[in-house]
Amino acid sequence: MRALHTAATGMMAQELNVQVISNNIANMRTTGFKRQRAEFQDLLYQAYRRAGSSTSDQGSIVPVGIEVGTGVRTAGTPRVMSQGSVTPTDKELDVAVNGEGFFMVRLPDGRTAYTRDGTFERDNTGLLVTLDGHQIEPGITIPDTANAVAIGADGAVEAFLGTDAQPTRLGQIQLARFVNKGGLESIGKNMFVETAASGPAQLGTANIDGMGALMQGYLEAANVNAVTEISDLIAAQRAYEMNARVISGADEMLQATTQLR
Repeated sequence: MRALHTAATGMMAQELNVQVISNNIANMRTTGFKRQRAEFQDLLYQAYRRAGSSTSDQGSIVPVGIEVGTGVRTAGTPRVMSQGSVTPTDKELDVAVNGEGFFMVRLPDGRTAYTRDGTFERDNTGLLVTLDGHQIEPGITIPDTANAVAIGADGAVEAFLGTDAQPTRLGQIQLARFVNKGGLESIGKNMFVETAASGPAQLGTANIDGMGALMQGYLEAANVNAVTEISDLIAAQRAYEMNARVISGADEMLQATTQLR
């Protein structure tokens, strides 16, 4: 019975939906995390009678056809790249992007990754790095004698060196943006890499050229709403249960058929 297969595709789709929701909930406290949602499409239809076909020699046209669907499939799990709330941390090397743009990170294999996580530290040479020790691009070194490090809204990094009365400019944090942010590939550790779908990175200066402003002493929280995720989870559970009942109903009909004499 075709209903068994159709309901099975529904159960598999809702199982994936629950996996996506569970990952969103698991990352509610992940800095810069962008939630995903599951999108679905119906499968091909089997047409027993096509709409618009002729039913007589006089040219009578069928106004509606007879089509039976074969189920559902997952079309994609796009990321929702909306702005997360910005929370204060009072740590001078924590930086949040308020608006468009990603920080650029040099990976050990030479590739450039992109992140919204501005939790930065200094390594043993004073280089500005991520929590995993990856260098921020372009490289910025903060000397041991630096005091009162300031990161401006435009990404300019300044500090007072030793007993200097005037601050010294140490570098400039640049941002990157993409035509299709949803096309970025997630590689974990709060980082993305560009793909053919995202398009090449467009570099720019923070707070101008459409880029977001940098906020020192703040971090961007995940854009996950607990109430929304729980309501989506309940809906997915109910849809799974209803598909399971369809399978049970189809099984009972098959059992009744086999008992006919």
